[in-house]
Amino acid sequence: MVFTDAPALSVIVPVYNEESNLFEFHNRLINCLNSITDDFEVLYCLDPSSDKSEAILTSISNSNSKIKLIRFSRRFGQPAATMAGLSFARGLRNVVIDADLQDPPEVIIQLNSKMNEGYDVVYATRKNREGETLLKRLVSTFGYKVINRLTEIKIPENTGDFRIMSRRVVDEILKLQEQHGFLRGLVSFVGFQQCSIEYVRDRRFAGAGKYNRYVGSLKIGLNGLIGFSAKPLNYMSAAGGFVSLCSFIVGLWYLVQNLLGINITPGLSTTVILLSFYAGIQLLSLGLLGEYVSRIYDEVKGRPMFIIEKKINLDD
Repeated sequence: MVFTDAPALSVIVPVYNEESNLFEFHNRLINCLNSITDDFEVLYCLDPSSDKSEAILTSISNSNSKIKLIRFSRRFGQPAATMAGLSFARGLRNVVIDADLQDPPEVIIQLNSKMNEGYDVVYATRKNREGETLLKRLVSTFGYKVINRLTEIKIPENTGDFRIMSRRVVDEILKLQEQHGFLRGLVSFVGFQQCSIEYVRDRRFAGAGKYNRYVGSLKIGLNGLIGFSAKPLNYMSAAGGFVSLCSFIVGLWYLVQNLLGINITPGLSTTVILLSFYAGIQLLSLGLLGEYVSRIYDEVKGRPMFIIEKKINLDD
């Protein structure tokens, strides 16, 4: 949807407990945007925080009508915050960026310039990942490879949500109305002309990460895998068939031993091992089925992805 008073650029910023970064981030972001255009808006999407993030953003928003604040009724998480920002953004071009300054706001200038070449999406690919542990990098690399291997969509490695999107891409994403907003997957799914630029991801300016620790990253990865592929179910069926075949062969082997009156392999320990292995496969299969069923359940319920308690500089 093209709004009659649509700004040239909208910037969506999910925030949770980022008081130590907000002033530096905001100042750098505004300087960057002013170098591109004076026709912009910034939407801060705030999960209720235990620090002074809300007070800081309220003050900033009250002093400038271009700065808008969305505060949720409870913590809904980063994916929901991002989707909320996209649903309120009116820009012809829309940027998603975190407030921790690991993604430098100055890269927005490069993203916007690259989009001038006719692209609908320009995503930022991390050339270096400063300040991240080896385990975090390994988990991330493994997650991208698994998703790209098992799903029909392709997500470039070392990319996050930091990107710029055209109005029509945002409109198509919002039409999907999915409860688990895996933005990287949704952008890949809708298609259009896409490309990337490389940048150096900095260390956090201050504090420790609040969003997307290891558990959060795992949850987002599962949303990407399960939300865009049924292959895990196919592999589960194949594994079940393989285990059943192995069990049949072992049973046949014991039958042959009994008929021949020999006892080459004692049965008790082998049986216990096979039963334990088979039980593990069953539990894994049930857990995987549960992940799919839970997501179906979420979609069927039709509950909103987020609930807004407070807005500043935004119309109903």
